[in-house]
Amino acid sequence: MARLGLGLIWLLHFLRLAVLSRVGAAFGLLLYVLAPARRRVVMTNLRLCFPELGETERSALTRRHFQAFGRSALEHGILWWGSRSRVQALVRVEGIEHWRNTGGRPVILLAPHFVGLDMGGIRLASEFRLNSVYSRQKSAAFDAILIHGRTRFGQTTLFARQDGIRPMIRSLKSGEPFYYLPDMDLGRRDSVFAPFFGVPAATITGLARIARLAGAVIVPCVTRQLPDSAGYVVTLYPAWTDFPGTDVEADALRMNAFIEERVREMPEQYYWLHRRFKTRPEGEPDLYAAR
Repeated sequence: MARLGLGLIWLLHFLRLAVLSRVGAAFGLLLYVLAPARRRVVMTNLRLCFPELGETERSALTRRHFQAFGRSALEHGILWWGSRSRVQALVRVEGIEHWRNTGGRPVILLAPHFVGLDMGGIRLASEFRLNSVYSRQKSAAFDAILIHGRTRFGQTTLFARQDGIRPMIRSLKSGEPFYYLPDMDLGRRDSVFAPFFGVPAATITGLARIARLAGAVIVPCVTRQLPDSAGYVVTLYPAWTDFPGTDVEADALRMNAFIEERVREMPEQYYWLHRRFKTRPEGEPDLYAAR
């Protein structure tokens, strides 16, 4: 099944972006209908993070999220098989001066899980040396295509999340920048509970730990999916000062607060399909249990 899906994405990548984006949005609506379990995850996340919205508004936002996700899923074909020039035309880069003005220090690009995450990472890797981390996939075919897509321009080394942080620190100390994705619930290990939209969320402390051990500076990096088949824009923000601090919980809170600000700017594009609040403090119930 995975190979069939990848074959379809390969065929579709030959379409013009204006057509592909419409097909992707339609595909997302199909997933909205056919994937009730994931739809419930999205609705639960939105209920927790946007309690001020009514049920009708949350349902509409859920549909928009599936459309954005569907677009991104099919447009990955351009990333995986399109030419370098087509990838660079798909994604515009803004704020690159914030990366260049870091005084030669090791750089971690903080890249939250928006639907355009891979678009930004692979676009930057088409032009710059940029290492990253990934989670091994259950499907061997999908695992292989992820590695191919993220390393195809020959300027990226991928480190498996399961191998820990030491390889990342060595690469940073050698002067190789790192595209880091630390905003998912990976369980209790190496995590603290920090508010995300006011809800305690298991937040890994890797960003602060790696920055401290490698002497690295944090440059936030967020990719936005543009409307009307206009592709994507990856925006780099000013480097953080006074990070990491002396309190890991305060560092985690700072990261979550920054991501929350960006989510509020484009709420349909955050990766709500992930059970961000899966791990709970002792004594709290499962927030994703059927209601």
